[in-house]
Amino acid sequence: MSDRANPFANLGTEFEKRPPPAKPDVQMIDELADRSDFPSRAARPDAAPARKPMSQRRHVTGRNKQINIKATDETIQLLYDITDNLGQPMGAVLDLALRALARERGI
Repeated sequence: MSDRANPFANLGTEFEKRPPPAKPDVQMIDELADRSDFPSRAARPDAAPARKPMSQRRHVTGRNKQINIKATDETIQLLYDITDNLGQPMGAVLDLALRALARERGI
C-alpha cells in the first residue's frame, strides 16, 4: 500500500482504552447515606389518569371565520361537554350562548 509513517505510532499506552471502574457496593452506599442523614430521592408522583380521546367534531356549517381564545381547562371542558350534549358544532353553541347572554343583559 503506502509507505507513509503512522502519526500515532509513538504514543505508547497513554491513550489505550482503560477498563471501566468497579461499581461500588449498593449496601455500602446505603449505610453511608444512613450515617450521613442523606435523604433518598422521593418517588415520582403517579402519572395523571389518561384522558379519554376527544371525538372528531366536523360539521359543514358555512362558517368560515376562526376565533382563538384563551380559557381555563374547566371552561374548555364545559364547552366540549355542552357541544357534545347538544350535538351541535362549537360555533353554534357559542352563538346560542352569546345570544342568551345578550338577551339576559338586554344588549
